[in-house]
Amino acid sequence: MPVITHKNGQTTHYLDDDYADPWKPHDTILIQHGFARHSAFWYKWIPILSQYYRVIRRDARGHGYSSVPGPDTNYKYDIDTILGEIVDTLDQLGLGKVHYLGESTGGIWGEFMAARYPERLHSLAICSSPPYMPKAAQEMLAFGHSSWAEACRELGSRGWGKALADAVGNEQYAGDRAFFDWWLDQMAVSSGEGLAEHANLLCEDSFDARRVMDDIKTPMLLLTPANSKLINLDEQQELHRAVAGSRLELIEGRGHEIYLDQAEQCQQKYLAFLRSLPGLNKVA
Repeated sequence: MPVITHKNGQTTHYLDDDYADPWKPHDTILIQHGFARHSAFWYKWIPILSQYYRVIRRDARGHGYSSVPGPDTNYKYDIDTILGEIVDTLDQLGLGKVHYLGESTGGIWGEFMAARYPERLHSLAICSSPPYMPKAAQEMLAFGHSSWAEACRELGSRGWGKALADAVGNEQYAGDRAFFDWWLDQMAVSSGEGLAEHANLLCEDSFDARRVMDDIKTPMLLLTPANSKLINLDEQQELHRAVAGSRLELIEGRGHEIYLDQAEQCQQKYLAFLRSLPGLNKVA
């Protein structure tokens, strides 16, 4: 499996797809998944995007096939470290600037990237991304345990994924048992401890993109689900207004994961956004 090894000793797994005409210049899209998911969840997007772009799918720290920091590593789980690893991934892959596409909490990382490292982004697209994790969401995701992190530890990644599906009424899966089984198997790839440490960071007051949204000058698209229990539409509008020139597209999906159940609609909106950007390599 392709991995990036960072100076802190941690490894980041990634997938690299590029089926664009090799003699034509084309940009790169960096996809960053949301909590408890990993790069494989974006399988529906690769045949479409990789016709025109190089597409890098990156597993977040503690997720998928990226490493989980042990207690003896002195790993500093904070925003600076995570952003530094994203930048180091770009550096080691020889990528100066990318189009950042982040889903759910992966989109929040993108907002911090746009505010702190604007020189590394051509554009920013967030999908089903709240600007922060409110206390009510943290309590919901704890599923009766003492905290969100402890739920991940005690239930494990598969058990936590099952609890999440039960909590949202399985609306995401529309009775497709085979898809749900695949989805749960993929959730189980991550370790419960890896998810727990990431959840602790997401609950910190510092992990709040409202602090930086006025600093975002990067061209921005918001793919906003109409029916997610984790998305406040008023907050999405506030973010849209704060980022001058941003575009908001409301997606009528079944639940939070519109990038899966409304993949085609989201892809069309995203490609139209990329086509609208001035001075960049265009898609067909």
